[in-house]
Amino acid sequence: MRWSAGVNLCLVLVLAPVTHAARASSFRPVVEVEEDVYTYEPANNGAGPMWCQGSTCLVRLDDVVCASGLETVPEAKPPNNCRWMLFQRSAQGWQKVGFDPAGRTREPCPLVGFPDGRLFLSVNPALQSDVGATSASARPEILQFAARGSGHVERTLLPAWLGSPKFTEHSYRSFAADGPNGEMILFQNVGYTHAEWAFFDRDGQWSAQGRLAWPWGADYVKPEPIRTCYPNVALRNRAVHFCGVSDIVEPNPEWRAFKKQLTGRDWDYDFRRLFYTWSPDITTGKFEPWVEIASREKTCGWIHPGDLWVAPNGDVHILWTERALDERLREKFFPDEKQSHALNYAVLRQGKIISQRTLLVADEGQSNARPGRGRFQITPDNRLLVFFYVSGSDTSGKPISENRLLEIRSDGSAGNAVRVPLKRPFTDFFTATIRAGSPPSNTLELLGTQQGSRATISFARLRLE
Repeated sequence: MRWSAGVNLCLVLVLAPVTHAARASSFRPVVEVEEDVYTYEPANNGAGPMWCQGSTCLVRLDDVVCASGLETVPEAKPPNNCRWMLFQRSAQGWQKVGFDPAGRTREPCPLVGFPDGRLFLSVNPALQSDVGATSASARPEILQFAARGSGHVERTLLPAWLGSPKFTEHSYRSFAADGPNGEMILFQNVGYTHAEWAFFDRDGQWSAQGRLAWPWGADYVKPEPIRTCYPNVALRNRAVHFCGVSDIVEPNPEWRAFKKQLTGRDWDYDFRRLFYTWSPDITTGKFEPWVEIASREKTCGWIHPGDLWVAPNGDVHILWTERALDERLREKFFPDEKQSHALNYAVLRQGKIISQRTLLVADEGQSNARPGRGRFQITPDNRLLVFFYVSGSDTSGKPISENRLLEIRSDGSAGNAVRVPLKRPFTDFFTATIRAGSPPSNTLELLGTQQGSRATISFARLRLE
């Protein structure tokens, strides 16, 4: 077991009683569908169709699958040079059933849905009509559709915020739903200080709103808020869980100066501290103190959130990827450190880490099978699976590029990973996650980019036998 630098080593490891620790994973992934959904022209605006990584652009409601997409508007200049699209899948394949006829935006538009067939799209249209504008204020909106409908916007919801926040095209927003209870929450960043949030209840009201202030970086040379981005957000019975990564301009003056010599830029962003907070009841407007789950601060490493699941007993399961160091800086600042790439997993209970382990690691000089993006899949009987990408090479030096699937057992141990027999592996992907209102399922559905497919968004459906 590998413990992250952000974890207190005095912590006691607590696991559930062993029930089937010796059993290998009993799931066999069978590929039922593998197809392209749409192609796009890169917008060159700093975002892209997969940019809202903590949310999802794929939702299943009963037997209907819907996806949102991003289309580049040729006559518009970055950053607001895109528009949303809406797709539905039928027996005839994917059809584009809707798109924004007038608005422009920068970022992809995440989806959530409710079991009654309501589908919601989070949009952030620029308020400036000039297609040549290089920045603009924006207005968050939620567009309501019928999942089985024709793609017509049935209703436009305007979230009720605390005061009058100044939103821009850089929303860094997160959209999550409690499907069974018919409730949803939207977070949207304002500058580098905080995120505004608005809660939509089962009665159809924006009944709570507030501000989530970022963790305070008191240990930096120049103390500052630690903007926390690309979060995985879960809403369950009005409890909200939020886990994201630091995203600020390089706070280490020596490293920032050295990076400028390499890049010529005055800025370079830090993604190396993983933070978690939660609200037991979002209607109170209160969040618990931030918890640092992992850190690669000492060696200028890299961390990215993967997924989050709230189990029936309230335990919070968190998945993330981690790289030990920035190799550009190694020779000058930490020449004796070794590189590693890891897929890590932890369980929290009431804000305390009760267990943590590495699911796959590539250590320099040893294994070179490098884990990439990972997501959870929850079955109807609450079994927890991890679907992830692996690249690099095996022990014989043969190149690897594949997706794998493993089960995390009830005792916290990991089953044997099995290769998923896709024609082309998914290197980056969304899933039809319960965090967006899709139900638990023995069918795993993916939307994302496959190896070798330039500017194409694809879909796959796997039956887990």
